[in-house]
Amino acid sequence: MTDSPRKVALALMAHPDDAEFLCAGTLIRLSQAGWQIHIATAAPGDCGTVNHSPWEISAIRVAEAAASAGLIGATYHCLDERDLMVVFDKPTLRKAIDLFRGIAPSLVFTHHPDDYMTDHTQVSLLARGASFAYGAPNASTVPLVSGSAVPHLYYCDAVEARDYLGRPVQPTAVVDISAQLELKTRMLACHASQREWLRAYHGTDEYLDAMHRHAALRGQQAGLKAAEAFIQHLGHAYPRNDLLAEMFPRTIFV
Repeated sequence: MTDSPRKVALALMAHPDDAEFLCAGTLIRLSQAGWQIHIATAAPGDCGTVNHSPWEISAIRVAEAAASAGLIGATYHCLDERDLMVVFDKPTLRKAIDLFRGIAPSLVFTHHPDDYMTDHTQVSLLARGASFAYGAPNASTVPLVSGSAVPHLYYCDAVEARDYLGRPVQPTAVVDISAQLELKTRMLACHASQREWLRAYHGTDEYLDAMHRHAALRGQQAGLKAAEAFIQHLGHAYPRNDLLAEMFPRTIFV
């Protein structure tokens, strides 16, 4: 296993339960390897209900997210933006930079840049912007943590493995989460409020099964029982070595 200067990972996602669907298996592997894990969402999921007020469902979903994170010793954070209205603007980017500044992650996960909904794509931009900026001394008034630097950045799989135009997403790598699938399922099950919401609005009553199918799809493509897929951001100033492959030698490239 390759040592990292700071073994701190952050998943910045749009809503509670996004990380559980898209990267929780990898977060579990990192936690098992001694990494400090943070899970953050832009919004508290205040529109994810047919029964509650925005404030009631927000309190429920934030508690569910914290319980899920607690299963792997992770810390949950929320930027408290509004569900379905997340935007890449100065105030929201400021919140993201301040979050990154306090955590100082060396490894970041976020949404695919062309995922199916704008909350996801806007959070992808926020994570990209904050990951690049947070280490600059004048970027935030939050004290700079020693060792802060541009982190490894990975985009998670698009939902249903297709972009917003329905085109298949080609990952750069998939990570074997076969041994972590049971705990990943327990993390997702913490988000009990979402079963009724997804059945009412999305027409699905397969909350856990949908996650299992996605993990099995990516696993089958790589000859594994279950897997999570990622695309590494390789733009200027970002690390070029594939940290996931170095940490998890069984990672299968596709």
